[in-house]
Amino acid sequence: ENDGAFAFEAATGKTVALLKGLGNYKNLTFDEKGAQLAFTSDRDDYKSDKSASKLYHWTAPAAAAVELVPAAAKVFPAGMAVGENGRLQFSKDGGRLFFGIVTAPKPEPKDAPEPVKVDIWSWKDPYLQPMQKAQAEEDKKRTLMCVMHFGPKEKKFVQLATAEVPGITLSEESKVALGSSDIAYRQLVSWDQRYEDIYIVDVGTGTKKMVLEKTPSGARLSPGGAWMYHFRDEDNAWYTYRIADGKTFNLTGKLAVRFDQEVWDSPSEPRPYGVAGWTDGDKSILIYDRYDIWEISPDGAKSRMVTSGMGRRDKLVFRYSRLDPERTTIPASGPLLLQTSNEKTRATGAYRVDLSAPAADAVKVVMMDKLFGGLQKAKNADVYVFTQQRFEEFPDLWTSGPDFAAARKVSQANSQQSEYNWGKAELIEYTNADGKTLPAVLIKPEDFDPSKKYPLMVYIYETLASGLHRYYPPSPGTSINFTRYASNGYVILMPDIVYEVGYPGSSALRCVIPAVNKVLDMGFIDPKRVGIQGHSWGGYQITYLVTQTHMFAAVQAGASVSNMTSAYGGIRWGTGMSRAFQYEKTQSRIGAPLWSRTLQFLENSPVFWVERVDTPYLSIHNDEDDAVPWYQGIEFFSALRRLGKEAYMFNYNGEKHGLRERENQKHWTVHQDEFFDHFLLGKPRPEWMEKGVAYLERGKRDVTPLYKGEAAKEEKKEEKKEAK
Repeated sequence: ENDGAFAFEAATGKTVALLKGLGNYKNLTFDEKGAQLAFTSDRDDYKSDKSASKLYHWTAPAAAAVELVPAAAKVFPAGMAVGENGRLQFSKDGGRLFFGIVTAPKPEPKDAPEPVKVDIWSWKDPYLQPMQKAQAEEDKKRTLMCVMHFGPKEKKFVQLATAEVPGITLSEESKVALGSSDIAYRQLVSWDQRYEDIYIVDVGTGTKKMVLEKTPSGARLSPGGAWMYHFRDEDNAWYTYRIADGKTFNLTGKLAVRFDQEVWDSPSEPRPYGVAGWTDGDKSILIYDRYDIWEISPDGAKSRMVTSGMGRRDKLVFRYSRLDPERTTIPASGPLLLQTSNEKTRATGAYRVDLSAPAADAVKVVMMDKLFGGLQKAKNADVYVFTQQRFEEFPDLWTSGPDFAAARKVSQANSQQSEYNWGKAELIEYTNADGKTLPAVLIKPEDFDPSKKYPLMVYIYETLASGLHRYYPPSPGTSINFTRYASNGYVILMPDIVYEVGYPGSSALRCVIPAVNKVLDMGFIDPKRVGIQGHSWGGYQITYLVTQTHMFAAVQAGASVSNMTSAYGGIRWGTGMSRAFQYEKTQSRIGAPLWSRTLQFLENSPVFWVERVDTPYLSIHNDEDDAVPWYQGIEFFSALRRLGKEAYMFNYNGEKHGLRERENQKHWTVHQDEFFDHFLLGKPRPEWMEKGVAYLERGKRDVTPLYKGEAAKEEKKEEKKEAK
């Protein structure tokens, strides 16, 4: 009896009952001025098996809300109802309300038989059955956007989204919208990339005009809604489309730099660097190249490099820093802060430019050999807050004025760090087997002595140099914790890896081995104590490496593909997608289907070279891995076991691609560390490696005492018990 939607008048303290009665009241949404309120409720249908919602609207100071658009109204689509999961949104001026509709719920016939639990796969299905299953709950909640126009005399209902064009994106002023539809291309996501058709939608009438067909890049509207803009893969250029007359303009085709990724080693089209945004009134658009920022008029008639080429000249990457979260455009005059990173040294900071001034070198505000980030500005003062971090420095909060000259640290979140032997990270370069110079991160213990011989732990994925200044608090997890390893006397190497399409395994080999040799040549590493660890794509590369080299004393390869021929046709169970797209278009980098490049699939599959393995092999592959099927781990482990080679595989029941449960993270971290500490630090061989762990004894080992913080807590608990 107390169910309802109520409005509270702050000035008078009065509460107004807008609608009352038993039911669900959802999606309460005010307009920008707080003068209107909309919400959905199933009050009138609450007791039915599948209740339908209605849309209600209240305008202050009315005594109650009214139903906005009855399903029985002639303008309302037959068989449809207001969707309780559709987002309610008023236009900026309050003159329109957007909401979603769904197929009206129908009660199940009382004599309906229990459905047979069977999945029927068809070659014509737009999505594979596992993908349909993964998206089922989302599909149930999906609505088609509509709008109610509040005219001076009457209201007008318009349906914007349809089954054929289900996606709608509004402009800031909500007077024009973009429609999108991927329906014709849904099968392609299994082996290609996502495509969609793009439409201009008239919010006043719902009419649609297709303006882009089968685009992989999508499109967006300018803040003022006068222009649509998109990137075209065919000629790697940015385009605009003027909505008023339907004219298209190439913005960047004649400019002397590339606007797609210059460094790209995937078998798909390079992605663009992106757009900073639009200036006030849709007067110009700011577009990124690899380093600099360009200001271009919407029709492409005028263009200038705002940073005057300084970025490319000095290898500085400039990116606009949006400091006012409520502002959707970039100020056309006044100073703009640019987040800046040095591509060569990895120093970071900020520079400043003014769009109203002639193009000139950006002015340095602050640069540091740290990771500068989290930049925010006070709303009503020229005061900034930011973080700065590096491997040995926690990202505490700092404040400063606009010149950043006298920054002040205002937090001290990890003071206990001084009690530990930490570490320091530095950037080095190495030359891979193809003669290409690449960066790598080298981490040394805080008490490093170059006259000593250290064990080396290598960690790989793809490119890691950008993480040079990242701070890693000690914690359990799926991969090694760099701080823990440095603190315990390891040197850690993280090399960047580049790839040749069709040869991902050998590409990793041609990078990792030279990178390790570079560090060995420095003289402070024991070449007999080199280990390597990686997870997922990193795990695959390690599994490949151990079939090609005996450089490593021990390896841990987590969630690794070992057989590309069987993995190609598998499923990513988290999304339900076929794994084929990874091999043909993305990370696995074969660039073709299995039957077109069979030899390359075989060459890059470690299981076919397993006889060559002569390195103790540890892996973790969980039975509910939603990215890499865990039978990939089983295939390689079983082969190693058959050949009598030392191997261990951990499967945390119910865990996915990476460990989520804290106790599992702690358990795994202890065992992974024991594995490497035995082979690389010479510590005693743990019992689980010596004897194995029987199924009936699995998981019983208590690792809590090995965590100092947890052990201390347990000791305090015991002390309290004894005191009582």
